[in-house]
Amino acid sequence: MTQKKSIIKRIKVSKRNNARNKIYRTGVRNIIKKCLLTIQNSANVSRSDIDLQLSIAYSQIDKAVQKGIFHINNGARKKARLARALKTIA
Repeated sequence: MTQKKSIIKRIKVSKRNNARNKIYRTGVRNIIKKCLLTIQNSANVSRSDIDLQLSIAYSQIDKAVQKGIFHINNGARKKARLARALKTIA
């Protein structure tokens, strides 16, 4: 183990940031899954519910990109996949 204080601090900060980022990543993943399930069950769900789920998913993805958890292109790709899934039912 290293003895330099700056390296010890960087390790602690890295672990803390990793834990925070993991919470955001799993949250976005869960919201995307929920949105995709809502889109798949579109016969049983109203269009307003689908739009609400899509809006929440877009918002969470944008927040994650803004906080630096996802690269901007990664966030755009996730939103495009949701839009493409929505397009299949329309």
